[in-house]
Amino acid sequence: METVLVVGAGQSGFGVATSLRDKGFDGRVVLIGDEPGLPYQRPPLSKGYLAGTAGDAQLRLRPEDFFGEKDIELIPGRVASVDRDDTKVVLEDGSAHEYDHLVLATGADNRVLPVPGSTLDGVFTLRTKDDADVLRAALENAENVVVVGGGFIGLEFAAHAGRPVTIVEAQDRLLARVATPEVSAYFAALHEGAGHTVLLGTGVAALHGDGRVAEVELSDGSRLLADLVLVGVGVVPRTRLAEEAGLAVANGVVVDEHLRTSDPKISAVGDCANFPCVQAGTATRLESVQNAVDQARAVAAVIVGEPAPYESLPWFWTDQLGAKLQIAGLLTGADKTVVTGDRDGGKFSVLSFRDGVLVGVESVNRPPDHIAARRLFAADPEPRFETLEANGFDLKATFASTRG
Repeated sequence: METVLVVGAGQSGFGVATSLRDKGFDGRVVLIGDEPGLPYQRPPLSKGYLAGTAGDAQLRLRPEDFFGEKDIELIPGRVASVDRDDTKVVLEDGSAHEYDHLVLATGADNRVLPVPGSTLDGVFTLRTKDDADVLRAALENAENVVVVGGGFIGLEFAAHAGRPVTIVEAQDRLLARVATPEVSAYFAALHEGAGHTVLLGTGVAALHGDGRVAEVELSDGSRLLADLVLVGVGVVPRTRLAEEAGLAVANGVVVDEHLRTSDPKISAVGDCANFPCVQAGTATRLESVQNAVDQARAVAAVIVGEPAPYESLPWFWTDQLGAKLQIAGLLTGADKTVVTGDRDGGKFSVLSFRDGVLVGVESVNRPPDHIAARRLFAADPEPRFETLEANGFDLKATFASTRG
């Protein structure tokens, strides 16, 4: 009986296992996870779960009986090595598990803040349920909260912390890696309006305290009182297993358009995979639920003999302080933007173009625009500026025009 072994029981690993069954695969499906309990989703950790409005049941991707019904074997443990010659993986407990096809869905680890004092008590990152549990308890008695990093995780934590915080961002705007300046400015004003302090263009030089953090020293020499520091400065893909197995690695596990590694019996998906992205025009590694889910489906299709190049449109979202940001496409290299809607009223979209082609749409509190953008990209992967201009930059109207 053919065995597909999936290393990593997060969104992408879970998705591979379930997609295989959905596609009629009748061999063994083995899912190895290095966290206790059932597979769960991570996005609520920095939102409802942190705020206490979502519990364990809302985190679980499926209840326990689902895995039995689908004949998906769950094995708790950490994989120590991949033996490509004997097509097996060895766990830290010494047990070995053979495979016909191996899928690496190992995810990523939080980037460590490279400054003195980063290991003091009271300094946290947020990646796992255990991280969120510890953070939630620490917040109850925290008086001076500092967030290092103005990306999705840092801002979502600030939005759900239940108290004023200070956000320290080294770049000159929030969400600099994923959003346009127009959207960055909106979210900076939103957080400041909620009582948070936003410090831009400011780095962290050191964290100070006697065993426990008490102050954050900034790059200009000033200091902030802090008894809780949340560090959200990006992630590093987990590539150790791939590297030690001799697979190609470069900002993730290198895969082709079918998400296969340099070993045709091994695929990689999700946060750990560096794939040829048609939207970016270059090798890219994406950290999103959409990418994890769609790559899982694509790999399952390859395994059951229905391969197709991975070309799914990237999209992202975040909920903060009553505002919902949805992004369709990638903004990399954009050289022109058009704002539609009511920016002052907090309901607007930003259309980003590169060389006269629409490459991304950010929608703030305008879900219909997001849906229309995704439909437009599906109908025409390279919508021209002139076409949108002729339709008054109305995404729904432009989509309708593509259908004749």
